[in-house]
Amino acid sequence: MLDPEGSVEHQPASSFPKVLLIPLAMLLAIAALLLLAFSATRQKEPDFYTFKVVNIRGKLVSLEKYRGSVSLVVNVASECGYTDSHYKALQQLQRDLGPYHFNVLAFPCNQFGQQEPDTNKEIESFARKTYGASFPMFSKITVSGAGAIPAFKYLIASTGEEPTWNFWKYLVDPNGKVVKAWDSTVSVEEIRPHVTELVRKLILKKKDEL
Repeated sequence: MLDPEGSVEHQPASSFPKVLLIPLAMLLAIAALLLLAFSATRQKEPDFYTFKVVNIRGKLVSLEKYRGSVSLVVNVASECGYTDSHYKALQQLQRDLGPYHFNVLAFPCNQFGQQEPDTNKEIESFARKTYGASFPMFSKITVSGAGAIPAFKYLIASTGEEPTWNFWKYLVDPNGKVVKAWDSTVSVEEIRPHVTELVRKLILKKKDEL
C-alpha cells in the first residue's frame, strides 16, 4: 500500500526482533535453571552423613543427625578376640567425649569368622548389659564386598581401606569426611589422640562462632 508521498509502507524495523524476544527469554531462563541445578548437584556431593541406615531397633534413620559432631565408625562383633578390649575402650571414649561433640557408631557384622551370629536384639542386650554401651548401635550389616551398605562403601572409597576383620575403625569429621582408618590390630587407646584432637578443634570452632 502506498502512503501519501507515494512510497511503499513498511512495517517498523523493530517488530521482527520482538518476535524472537519471547523464545530467547525462555532459552535464557532454561539455561539459568540448568546452571542452578548443576551447581546444586555439585554442592550436594555425598559424605558419610548423607546416608540412611537401619538402627539396632529396626528403624530407618538418617546419619544426618550426627552432622556437626565427630564420629568413630566401627564394625563390631560379640564373639571376637578383640571384643572385650574394644568394647570397654569404645565405651570409655564415648563416656569421655560424647555425646554432644562425639559418638561411636557401632555396626554389628557377622561377615568375619561368623563372630556376630545373634539377632539385633541379642546383640544390643549383650553390649548394653556387659559393657554399659551407651553409644548408637545399628542393625547387623555387611561391611565389605559387593553387599556392603552404601555408607560403608563410602568409607572404603574415601580411604582405600576395606575391612578384613572385626573392629575396623573409621574417623569421620563434623562435615562427614573420613579423616583416617585403622584395622583391628590398632587399639582404641592408640587412636584416642586423633579423636581427641578432632573433638578439641570442633569445640574451639564452636566457641569462636558464639
